[in-house]
Amino acid sequence: MALDPQAQAVIDLVIKSGRPAYNTLSPKDARQLFRETRPASTPTPPEIGAVRNLVAQGPGGPIPLRVYRPAGVAASVALPGLMYFHGGGWVIGDLDTHDVLCRQLTAEAGVTVVNVDYRLAPEHRFPAAVEDSLAATEWVSANAAPLGADRGRLAVAGDSAGGNLSAVVSLRARGSGGPPIAFQLLVYPATDLTRSAASHKENGEGYLLTNELMAWFMAHYFGGEGDLRHPDASPLFVEDLSGLPPALVITAEFDPLRDEGEAYAERLRRAGVDARASRYDGMIHGFFGLDAVFDAARKAMDEAVMALQEALA
Repeated sequence: MALDPQAQAVIDLVIKSGRPAYNTLSPKDARQLFRETRPASTPTPPEIGAVRNLVAQGPGGPIPLRVYRPAGVAASVALPGLMYFHGGGWVIGDLDTHDVLCRQLTAEAGVTVVNVDYRLAPEHRFPAAVEDSLAATEWVSANAAPLGADRGRLAVAGDSAGGNLSAVVSLRARGSGGPPIAFQLLVYPATDLTRSAASHKENGEGYLLTNELMAWFMAHYFGGEGDLRHPDASPLFVEDLSGLPPALVITAEFDPLRDEGEAYAERLRRAGVDARASRYDGMIHGFFGLDAVFDAARKAMDEAVMALQEALA
């Protein structure tokens, strides 16, 4: 398939604007640039009910959370819960950059969404983000009732680095007898930090998420030492994937992470997990939630919402 014209238009606009690549900036400046530029691509926030900022206690200190509830639902009603872990290469992104996306999910899927502000690298390298994500999930599970969530219907979701964290949280919860996870929504997840898949070579230049940017993220998150195949880093290399929750894995055709996401879905299926990969032809990494510029983002959100509703019914 050819690159979608809307994706090409976004790439052309970024080039024309002269916007610096994140990997040419400090992490602090990259975070600010992400916060400033993302709103132009997101849709008008849907009307929802209550939004609360809370704090969970984690191994490294307080973990900021933002809890969303749909409109027209009494606070006493326990809805399915959805942990959301934002993307950004474990270096950029926060509660605000993914606020509209979480509002979409709560409004359209009818779930209580918990947006997690896990610690970022390089100030907090691997496995800090994993530890915070798991701790936040355990805290929400333990406090589900006052949050208006059903502990028995708790799902995890995330895009890119957040997809990685969602997969790892599901694995950790299974292995440690942690909170029951009912479903995984993995949006172009990083599952192989060795970056050895063919799509890294095919799509590593010209589609915004470049090989250089990936290397920048990895240098900050993982540093120059450690095992990139560690189960908390690369879920694709976990030997036994049986007993994990059902999953929808969304991928993009012109994304370096395409192959590893689809390979993870296939490995889940071979392990007996109800898992499905859904590739969006012509799309690039980062399209999910950017309804203001990508028609495919709207279709992907519809697919994600339907999968959540079916899994958490």
